[in-house]
Formats: sequence, C-alpha cells, structure tokens
Amino acid sequence: MARDKGRDNPARVKRQRKLRREVYVFTEGEVTEPGFITFVTENGTRKEPEHEIVCKVENRRAPTKRRKPLPLVEDAITKWHEVRRAAAKAGIEPDDWSWPQVWCLFDRDEHEDIPTAFARARREELHVAYSHPCFELWRLLHYQNYTSTFGGVCDSAANRLKQQPGFAQTYGPTIRSLSEEQVKQVMPGQLSGRYKTAQRYAEGLARRHAGRADQNGWDPYTDVWRFVEEGLDVSDY
Repeated sequence: MARDKGRDNPARVKRQRKLRREVYVFTEGEVTEPGFITFVTENGTRKEPEHEIVCKVENRRAPTKRRKPLPLVEDAITKWHEVRRAAAKAGIEPDDWSWPQVWCLFDRDEHEDIPTAFARARREELHVAYSHPCFELWRLLHYQNYTSTFGGVCDSAANRLKQQPGFAQTYGPTIRSLSEEQVKQVMPGQLSGRYKTAQRYAEGLARRHAGRADQNGWDPYTDVWRFVEEGLDVSDY
C-alpha cells in the first residue's frame, strides 16, 4: 500500500492540531455582561468548533471604582502585557489563531473619560466592545431596531427593554413587572434565536456614526456583536 506522505508533513499536522485561544474579559457590569458571556459560550454556534475557546471574566471581584472605563482599560493593559509575554514564550505568533485576546466591555453611561479610555486601548491594541448609552441597548436590539437618541440615559434603554412583549415572562410565567436587579439578569429566552436580528440592527447604528471621532456622541451605538464573533468565535445563538 502506498504510504500517505502527507501524514508526515509538519505543516499538515499543525493544521489538524486542536488549537486553544484564551480570551480575557474586563466588564463594567457585575451581573449582566458576565451573564451574557456565560449564555453565549454555552449556547453559541461556533465558527471554528474544532478549536477551543477559554473565556474568563478577569475582574469578577473588582471593586466598583475599578469598573469605570479608564481604570478598566488600565487593568486590562496589565493583563494584556502578562498574557502576551506568556504567548510569545510559548511560541505563539500574533497572527496565529491561538494568539490570546483581552477585551474591555464598557458603556457610555455618564462617564467623562471615554475618549481617553479608547485612546489607551487603541495604543495597547486592546479589544473594546462599547455601548451607548449602555449594554441594555444591545439586549433591546434583539427585539427592535431602536435608532432614536437616549440622551445618554441608561434607564431609558432599560425601561424600553422591560416593555418588550414576553421579556418579563422569561423570568417566570407569573411575573408581570421587573425590578432593576431582575432586569440585569440575562435569561436564555431573551436572546435565543435573535442574534442575527440584533447584529443587523447594531451594524446599522454603527454606519450612522462612521467617521465621528468622539465616542461620546455615538447615541445610540453598540458593537457587542464584534466581541461575540471575534472574541468568542460565535456566529449565532
């Protein structure tokens, strides 16, 4: 029998090897964003399912003062320097699939240091997923295409989210009204089967702000879908 010389080809062996990417995430929110990440990693449709994604919310126990955009970026930079050195030591190249990623997920809210946070992240090649006025806009886009300004007020987005048909019932069939803390919790029924809709609406919002340098003026805006696809390697959920 003829020998399959391809089996001994190092390049082929490398292509077939199961790869592993580590993704470290720093979130402004203590409940919603980590809950969302858990949902996506457990229920998402992977683009490269033969490879492994290991995602960790790095600042789960961080104090509130470190969860504002600029301190969040500063902490992420420290982590990025650490994991980048470790990856290089392990022989992983920046253009390899396994090259680690560090992401910051933060909102506009009423923070005044947004442009500075973006500038620092860009200089250090950190990944940022940004929502204006807040993460609740991304959740809202799973239900409707909202294009009007919120005036930077997150409560407006949260209140509109609560009003969506069936949203409250995902917490239980008898629930008709929700507390602020309940709204922060991410329930699978709020998201499943709605990703492509939210992505399409979010991309439309991004096009409206193309060319505008001041992120404070991107109202409304969210690019959480980039984190889903580029960070978590998920194309749908």
